[in-house]
Amino acid sequence: MTMADIKTPVGVALVGAGMIAKTHVSALSSARGKIRLEAIVSRHPDRAQPLAEFYSGDAPTFTSDLDAIAANPNIHIAIVATPPSVRLEIIEGLAKAGKHILLEKPVARTVAEAEEIVELCERAGVALGVVFQHRKRAPSIAAARLVASDTLGKLGLVEIAVPLWRDQSYYDELGRGTYTRDGGGVMITNAIHSIDLALSLTGPLTRIQAMTATTSLHRMEAEDFAVAGLEFACGAVGSFVASTAMYPHRTEVIRLHFDRASLRIDKNALEVDWRDGRHEVCAQRGAGHVVTPLSGGTHEWHQAVIEDFVHAVQTGGRPMVTGREALISQRVIEAIEISSSTGRSVDLPAVP
Repeated sequence: MTMADIKTPVGVALVGAGMIAKTHVSALSSARGKIRLEAIVSRHPDRAQPLAEFYSGDAPTFTSDLDAIAANPNIHIAIVATPPSVRLEIIEGLAKAGKHILLEKPVARTVAEAEEIVELCERAGVALGVVFQHRKRAPSIAAARLVASDTLGKLGLVEIAVPLWRDQSYYDELGRGTYTRDGGGVMITNAIHSIDLALSLTGPLTRIQAMTATTSLHRMEAEDFAVAGLEFACGAVGSFVASTAMYPHRTEVIRLHFDRASLRIDKNALEVDWRDGRHEVCAQRGAGHVVTPLSGGTHEWHQAVIEDFVHAVQTGGRPMVTGREALISQRVIEAIEISSSTGRSVDLPAVP
């Protein structure tokens, strides 16, 4: 199926009916006219049917038959929102059938597995995008524009803070926080969003010195705490700290300190403190906007990612975050794990 063959509305299948599925269905509902939700794939289709309540168009088909999805000519894109442990086989079949893949983060459990997924999509000639919806927040977009404007001077210091809380019930879900299902803990499941957003603004890392741990506040296999010192290719240094054991739950914050100003970026606003004393608040959200810890945010951010991916597929363009670009964040997480286990700093390869 060539790019030119795909017209509006674009047929989409959602593969996976877990926690994030409601957000995707709501996003696809808001994008009706451009996109049509054809099917929802679940191991238990009957249990997934309540998701139809969040879609205002014709009800999608509920199925467990991936072969039928692959053979359906009305489905052009598959949004894969399953646990990382089962993705490789799913994506391989869909990609070989010519379906373009939009993938919930992370790409896979390990860098090696993620590289395999990226390469199989490239061989199949299908687009592979990854849902890093934090880039679509208004403060993130405003920060990207300001950083690109060259008015800030040289970047000197970076702070990445992910101070989250998850109750033990979060990890009591079968397989959550394990290497077999998720590939890790707080870094690959939660903090990867902030890592991706920060690196999209700072450029690549060159060296990491880190420590990870599982606190006494959780019973889980993987880490619920990670801290690292960072060195960037641009010459800046920085810090990274992430945990799901920091009560009460707070928002992720990225701070970038330049020659002429410092930026504070979270989901609600971009704040700029200029060295001449000016303080600016940009892209501020209304006080009535509330995001609960497990909601994943508002569906508008997912909608923006989905619409960007559909446009890329239709035009032959580049998705906001390609599968190959998403490998960068996974390599950073792997480097933090290696540094923690060895007690040594880890050098990262140059990023093209």
